[in-house]
Amino acid sequence: SFMSLSPSSTGNLIFGLLVSGISSCLTSLNFWITILNLRSYSLTLKTIPLFPWAFLITALMLLLTLPVLSGTLLFVLGDLHSNTLFFDPVFGGDPVLYQHLFWFFGHPEVYILIIPAFGVISIVISGISQKIIFGNQSMIFAMSSISLLGSLVWGHHMYTVGLESDTRAYFTGVTILISLPTGTKIFNWLTTYLGNSPLLHLKISSVFFSLLFLLMFTIGGSTGVILGNAAVDLGLHDTYYVVAHFHFVLSLGAVIAIFSGIIFNGEKIVGTKSLLLSSSSTLSLYHLHLTFVGILLTFSPMHFLGFNVMPRRIPSFPDSFHSWNL
Repeated sequence: SFMSLSPSSTGNLIFGLLVSGISSCLTSLNFWITILNLRSYSLTLKTIPLFPWAFLITALMLLLTLPVLSGTLLFVLGDLHSNTLFFDPVFGGDPVLYQHLFWFFGHPEVYILIIPAFGVISIVISGISQKIIFGNQSMIFAMSSISLLGSLVWGHHMYTVGLESDTRAYFTGVTILISLPTGTKIFNWLTTYLGNSPLLHLKISSVFFSLLFLLMFTIGGSTGVILGNAAVDLGLHDTYYVVAHFHFVLSLGAVIAIFSGIIFNGEKIVGTKSLLLSSSSTLSLYHLHLTFVGILLTFSPMHFLGFNVMPRRIPSFPDSFHSWNL
């Protein structure tokens, strides 16, 4: 285990992440050029679907934040191998600066993960409802607002490092502000979906995965608003409540969106009728129900552990936490 943490291993890891960062930036440029320059003449930015819009916005966030991570990693590499003193407090460096630089990338990264899922859910709900998403342009504006605000709230991961109170007040305010465009999106999806019951039987499991996404994402988003409050977060920071929050948003948000999209488009992707990928097949309904029950059983108890301030990343726990862990 010593070798896995050795300076050369860390150097290799950092080099790998740098290469990944460069490749993601180039891919993002590719998306931008493709979406902006290779459209049909009839497709204005107003009329391209929400799915490419989601990728346009995601690619922009990657282009703006990944270089920050790359620079941070180069600082770490310098501290390890070149006698620089960016982060070593013994020699006047600042470990909190590392957190600022990391989370300046790290928070936009979670939106980079969820915005493509927004695009997927939009095409699925639009497809099953057989109409354009309600408030189509407001959805574009909402995704843009989420990406902008989501890049300005990195400090809400750092309420416990000694930020001054007005800084924490700013991060609290802007974090809670993100719930407004997000709520807009949820209600627009629901409004598109409602009143279309005759078509629901066509794509059963992808329909319910979409609704499951809305439910899970709403719960996860609500716990995020709670954690966004600096005073509350002082109690909940680094507990299982945080783990419950981001797994509801990502494991139960982004992953369910992927399931929904693959099942909805499955037969188009494979080019043939398939038991696994047909929305109305018994197998995909088993998948739906087992996923639904499994994820709730896995992640719901974590909220209660978090309220009892069980810390995350600690491999053992007292007997009083046994039932919720079980």
